[in-house]
Amino acid sequence: MPENQHKGASREPVRVGMIALGCAKNLVDGELMLGHLLRAGVEVTSDPTRADVVIVNTCGFITAAKEESIDAILKVAAARREGKVRRLVVAGCMAQAYAHDLSVEIPEIDTFVGLDELSMVVEAVRGEREHHLPDQVGALRVYDSANPRLLSTPGFAYLKVAEGCNNPCTFCHIPKMRGNFRSRRVGDLVREARALEASGVKELILIAQDTTRYGEDLAIDSGLRVLIRALLKETGIPWIRFMYAYPATLDEGLFELMADNARFVPYLDIPLQHASRPVLKAMRRGGDAGSYKALIERARRIVPDLAVRTTMIVGFPGEGEDELQELVDFIEEVRFEHLGVFTYSWQEENPGADLGDPTPDEVKQERRERLMEVQSRIALEKNRALVNRRAEAIVLGPLAEMEILTEGRLRRQAPEIDGRLIINDGSAAAGSLVEVEITEAHTYDVIGRMTRVLEESGISSQTTLPVVGGRG
Repeated sequence: MPENQHKGASREPVRVGMIALGCAKNLVDGELMLGHLLRAGVEVTSDPTRADVVIVNTCGFITAAKEESIDAILKVAAARREGKVRRLVVAGCMAQAYAHDLSVEIPEIDTFVGLDELSMVVEAVRGEREHHLPDQVGALRVYDSANPRLLSTPGFAYLKVAEGCNNPCTFCHIPKMRGNFRSRRVGDLVREARALEASGVKELILIAQDTTRYGEDLAIDSGLRVLIRALLKETGIPWIRFMYAYPATLDEGLFELMADNARFVPYLDIPLQHASRPVLKAMRRGGDAGSYKALIERARRIVPDLAVRTTMIVGFPGEGEDELQELVDFIEEVRFEHLGVFTYSWQEENPGADLGDPTPDEVKQERRERLMEVQSRIALEKNRALVNRRAEAIVLGPLAEMEILTEGRLRRQAPEIDGRLIINDGSAAAGSLVEVEITEAHTYDVIGRMTRVLEESGISSQTTLPVVGGRG
């Protein structure tokens, strides 16, 4: 009897679609659920409007993400009332944290899949776990390479190296949902990376809530360096990068490794959140403008072509004009290649909820626009410096806005969060590595012509991406 299939289970065929929301960590969870469904023989469609059963994989990080998730659930709930959808399953962070409330407010939800229950999605879509509520405490499990994944990204894949978080940031309640930090074993990660490489992946992106803490709970000294060395040695994946560096746990030895290995992409994603010490103290984060600036200067000296990305939060309690100006000055001085700015989202679940939310929304938005105006000028100047240069790029496929053009990414661009490369001359299959000459620069995107194909795509189909890993 196949896994997750019980006696008396419904044999009624179903077509399942997923609405995927939230971060890259949540995306991996969605790929795992789809992998389990395919392994169980369940039909999966990329178009939720054609599905009998719809899974909404939710995000609960900030208020806007919650609202987006609830809107998606409500739309499917309406389709269910009209008989267009047979079953509605809710997964992800909101299922973990708010399943009881959601079940009361939206009775059309048939069942929930918690963060610890990804393999149970088969039972959920077949109607064998009706009205199930996950244990609403932080998740405890860590998935491994025995789990199948249906890749949803062309030519690249995320490798989730750990789950949970130990950081006490007052603006975030992720630890309550995803539990304490817990690393996967190096050997298991290498096995999954090999399976991803065999499926045609050209870029591996290491992620976690705090990637730079990797291995700490396993007593591995310089754990992330150990892992990346193992991935460089045991795979031939051309690009390896990591995301979500926490400044307090960042091993600066990573920069020496980056400088010595062309496959270790010269890219640093380090969400600093602010530069003013009083604001950072209220956020329960260490460091300040001076220490952050010194760290980035050291990194750029070791890795001269390093692209640095950060995110900032404006409107946090205690941020006045002086603190904001310090942040503006910091951004002007450091000149990040990429910068994202969020307005503070107060939530009663956050550890810092008692700080209140004294800054009006319109003021938060004005502050965000002020920072982005500074960054847009910096970003354009940095992109203009790329014109007439040749660079390696990964091809993603036809540009959504105009399919006669091709979308790609340079090594200095991470997916979704940074600008894009738009190729207007030359073509290659999604997942290919190519060389391009940059011909034009815009504020966030650059335009280039393809000069040659470096490595052909290893993906057999651009519409049906492979299931990788797992033991059937």
